[in-house]
Amino acid sequence: MSVAHTPAERRQLVQQLPPLRDADARPIQRFLDAIWAEHGLARASLDSYRRDLEGLARWRDGGSGGLVGIDRAGLFDYLAWRTRNGWTARSNARLLSALRAFFGHALKRGDRADDPSALLEPPKLPRSLPKALAESQIEALLAAPDVDSPLGLRDRAMLELMYAAGLRVSELVNLPANAVNLRQGVLRVTGKGSKERLVPLGEESQHWLERYLAQARAQLTGGKPAVAMADGQVPLFVGVDRTALSRQQFWALVKTCAAVAGIDPAKISPHGLRHSFATHLLNHGADLRALQMLLGHSSLSTTQIYTLVAREHLQKLHRKHHPRG
Repeated sequence: MSVAHTPAERRQLVQQLPPLRDADARPIQRFLDAIWAEHGLARASLDSYRRDLEGLARWRDGGSGGLVGIDRAGLFDYLAWRTRNGWTARSNARLLSALRAFFGHALKRGDRADDPSALLEPPKLPRSLPKALAESQIEALLAAPDVDSPLGLRDRAMLELMYAAGLRVSELVNLPANAVNLRQGVLRVTGKGSKERLVPLGEESQHWLERYLAQARAQLTGGKPAVAMADGQVPLFVGVDRTALSRQQFWALVKTCAAVAGIDPAKISPHGLRHSFATHLLNHGADLRALQMLLGHSSLSTTQIYTLVAREHLQKLHRKHHPRG
């Protein structure tokens, strides 16, 4: 096979692999069922594990015992193949995490006597700082939707809520209608690992939510009930087809609003609003522990990366304005 250089070429390379064998599909599904039952992983995490394990199984195509029977040399060969074809260190680290969970489960079941992934070193990941928008850019982005239309009013409410509450994209599009308590001004969010947290709404986001619910939502659904999501709950934000928006649809929405606001769409992402929320709170003196709770991070170390962004901002201000900066 030729070497892939772009994400599209890598997707094509995966499509060219042999189909998944039943002998590999069964242990993968058994593993996914087990970790869902034991740890309650979110659907996105399970799908990620499935893609990684099926990719290896298809590449191996049943050789030397298939996926369950692979040895450490086989894993090295597969990682080398991925590296040659441009998969990133972060992607390979995620794959290794899936492999360790899979073979740990195989050990517990007695399907293997050893773990071939045990001695594999995870690739070193570059420490990347979140890209936050300036507060003036956020203001322009939030003002971009045409609030005289039902769709524009919905888009404004979604953007305001995502920035005000620091939501992940999946958390925003999967919000059920009963997650909002306008009387108390709080939002109940179900995050990673099905963990719930309460987030205050703020005056602006509450104002736009109230307008969306009072003026736009019924118009979008044509006065009919919204279509329930996979978990059976009614979505808060809907399209004209009465269904919840997908992450891809919200991504397109953000890009469109960025262009209207005069922001390069290539330099913005839906997750960028979450980064901006965290960075701006820290710049205005928020406590790191409080920020951890608002973001729904299980570990404080995950939140601490934002202190580097805030420190960088303060250093720039010092250099610009201090007489001896």
